[in-house]
Amino acid sequence: MQRNDRGHYTVPTAGLYPFQWNWDSALSALGFAHFDEARALTEIETLFAHQWPDGMVPHIIFHQPDDGYFPGPDVWGTDRPVPTSGITQPPVAGFALARICNRARDTGPVIERARALLPRIHAWHQWFFRTRDPEGTGLVAIIHPWESGRDNSVDWDDAFSRVPTEGVAPFKRRDITHANPAHRPTDAQYTRFIYLVQLFRSLGWDNARLHDASSFRMVDPGFNAILLRSCADLADLADALGEGEIARQSRAFAQRGIAAMEHLWNPALDQYACFDRVAGQLVDSPSIGGLLAAFCAIPPERARAVAGRIARLGTQARFMVPSHDPTRPEFDGKRYWRGPVWLIVNYMIADGLAAAGEHEVAQRIQTDSIRLIEESGFAEYYDPLTAEPCGGGSFTWTAAMVIEILNTRRVPA
Repeated sequence: MQRNDRGHYTVPTAGLYPFQWNWDSALSALGFAHFDEARALTEIETLFAHQWPDGMVPHIIFHQPDDGYFPGPDVWGTDRPVPTSGITQPPVAGFALARICNRARDTGPVIERARALLPRIHAWHQWFFRTRDPEGTGLVAIIHPWESGRDNSVDWDDAFSRVPTEGVAPFKRRDITHANPAHRPTDAQYTRFIYLVQLFRSLGWDNARLHDASSFRMVDPGFNAILLRSCADLADLADALGEGEIARQSRAFAQRGIAAMEHLWNPALDQYACFDRVAGQLVDSPSIGGLLAAFCAIPPERARAVAGRIARLGTQARFMVPSHDPTRPEFDGKRYWRGPVWLIVNYMIADGLAAAGEHEVAQRIQTDSIRLIEESGFAEYYDPLTAEPCGGGSFTWTAAMVIEILNTRRVPA
């Protein structure tokens, strides 16, 4: 974490990801908080210093030029004082701030800084429900796969096939110069990623228009669980800080959204599933997004079913939790989000299941996470069958999650 620290923000890893990423920073702050609470809060403050006027928090902040990454600021063209991307990422910051406050050792300064961040995080949550839930369903849609954090998930395959590839300006990928191409999204996927960026740029990054303009509008249960958990935790923090209106609104967001999550339950898969707003149907894909739903306060019977589903996956993989079902033909244990294990998702699933009383499965997930580190180091992600380290190395949020697990849970040898 110190190696990737740039003073007031961290990069996920040198080379492959040379800028500040949204949910990377918020989750990394959890690790910093165990040994430097002030630095943890600086991480989140730096992120929110680049919040857009409408409340959106971008998924990348380009603090310093670096031509080793594509797409850079020239492709996004967001016309910000410090260049940023024009889309967002899973809103885990509310959860992270509340957790840092709840266990703060130097309470006074932490609470003072949290009080300043509270309305900014709430504004981001309001932005989601205003711009990404135009029909008031209680759940929000992502409009680009990069927003999910699960860029090339099997969940997106059918919906992403609707995104054109014609008219995309020629580009040169940089990610495959830093990581094994077999571990990364395909060229065809990248072309569609860039098509959507060009489309949104042509609309002036007007968030009042982007949802309906995108041919990719997916209600991801994992993404929504992160948002709803952050709303619920922000409500508790707002109560503690005497901000009653923020608490009331945040709690209402959480309660309505958790009730709406029931529409995403797929009994055939025995887990939650994504909903394709364009096609008007659930996606038949048993990937980790539907298991990450356990991060928010889903009903006990659903948490029990998710725990059972994960336990069954444990008979197919050596290490929990694979990002796609290993029995499915689309599974690829090394290619980004089509099979590998990610410690950040392990952490959130285990946290939610433990809160729901599903301690045995939560413990297995935590134990497997530490075993992966012992066997393969601090990689971006891992093959769930072989523990092969994949993607980038010396990864910040992987280290942060290890610090979290070792400091907050007892993990058997």
